[in-house]
Amino acid sequence: MYKVLLVEDERMIREGLKTLIEKGTSGFVIMAEAENGKDALHYLRTEMPDLIVTDIRMREVDGLALIGKIREMYEELPIVIISGYGDFHYAQKALKYKVSDYLLKPIDRLELVSTLAKIRQVLDRKKKVGEEENTVDGSRREERQIIRKVKAFIHDHLDGDLRLQTLAECVHLNPIYLSQLFKIETGENVSDYITQVRMNRAKQLLHETSLKVYDIARLVGYQSAKHFMLVFKKEVGMTPGGYRDRESTEDL
Repeated sequence: MYKVLLVEDERMIREGLKTLIEKGTSGFVIMAEAENGKDALHYLRTEMPDLIVTDIRMREVDGLALIGKIREMYEELPIVIISGYGDFHYAQKALKYKVSDYLLKPIDRLELVSTLAKIRQVLDRKKKVGEEENTVDGSRREERQIIRKVKAFIHDHLDGDLRLQTLAECVHLNPIYLSQLFKIETGENVSDYITQVRMNRAKQLLHETSLKVYDIARLVGYQSAKHFMLVFKKEVGMTPGGYRDRESTEDL
């Protein structure tokens, strides 16, 4: 049900409108009533209805001033104006505030039903779009969580089996889908990311320990020291030994 704030200073008219809206139309319920614009603004500071139905002439803060204030708070909130025949030109001024419609007193039931039906269609479309966006956002969050989990697994198992099939089993996905998702989320291939992480770990071990190159190779997932050295030189631009010597010299 869409919530309506009803603003009308005449109690009899307000009660009649409430009955028409809740019993004569579908999808709307009066969530609050206000006798004047001041009370309506006080209410709107803490609550947001889906629709406002307001008289154009009221004591204290009148309808036109109220609408101006509402637009400062809620740019797209639907507003329906109620006006007497003598207020027609006054009501027209409110059109600059993009009101949904204005109804003349005495209120014609069919006209009210038609107006609210149109507004409901707009609200339904916005609701659907919002739900679709939330679904997309939820899917995006889930996908990012999957990639974070894959990255964490890679960092924790550098010396182990990091084949695409193994990573896919870790997050219960098809290997091809995981490969595509990883590329979309990170901008790089899974294999390139694994190589980067392994080389960064290797550089750390070369700099901070005195381990042999073949031991470092095994610690970062290479059973062949020769293969490790070829990959290291390609990625870093120098041999593991050359990198260690350079880092040692810079520490002096």
